[in-house]
Amino acid sequence: MELEDYITLHSDPEPDYLARINRHTHLRVLNPRMLSGHLQGRVLAMFSKMMQPSRILEIGTFTGYSALCLAEGLPAAGLLHTIEADDELEELILSNFDLSPYADRLRLHIGDACEVIPMLNDTFDLVFMDGDKREYREYLELVLPMLRKGGIILADNTLWDGKVLQSAGSKDPQTAAISAFNNRLTNDTRVEKVMLPLRDGLTLIRKL
Repeated sequence: MELEDYITLHSDPEPDYLARINRHTHLRVLNPRMLSGHLQGRVLAMFSKMMQPSRILEIGTFTGYSALCLAEGLPAAGLLHTIEADDELEELILSNFDLSPYADRLRLHIGDACEVIPMLNDTFDLVFMDGDKREYREYLELVLPMLRKGGIILADNTLWDGKVLQSAGSKDPQTAAISAFNNRLTNDTRVEKVMLPLRDGLTLIRKL
């Protein structure tokens, strides 16, 4: 924790509206640790700014923090589609978007990502995958054809609190699913990949 504090201190600060969303999420929403947070948020923003994507897809909005980080790299005419399964979060997400300068570049979809993704008639430069861990393999198969060559998928939580190290025979379906996703991805020749030990694990996947 001390080392992470040092890293955060020597990275750019959160924009004020993100700090406000971060604080309100911890006060008002169950499982606030699902929020990307300061360090990962700055990493997502940096990736987006380096790539300068015109189209981004996010699977798993939560309270909108990560979507707003990713939106920092969008051009004025860019667009980010984000999908959230929990309809009770819709009002909060939209109000959080309105705190930022990027609200007009964001499109929120409420529903099952596996049903919503096929209806998005678009080609994406960047995908952030942070939805139901049990569906990561299905997400990958759905989004890969929609990702441009050289495009990037960022898959979150791929270390899953270290539980992937003891995943053999696990009765936890999320642990088993993340482990199966990681193992299958290792041998997937359609993509290049590297796993980073950032927070709960972030895997970078590049379409060949």
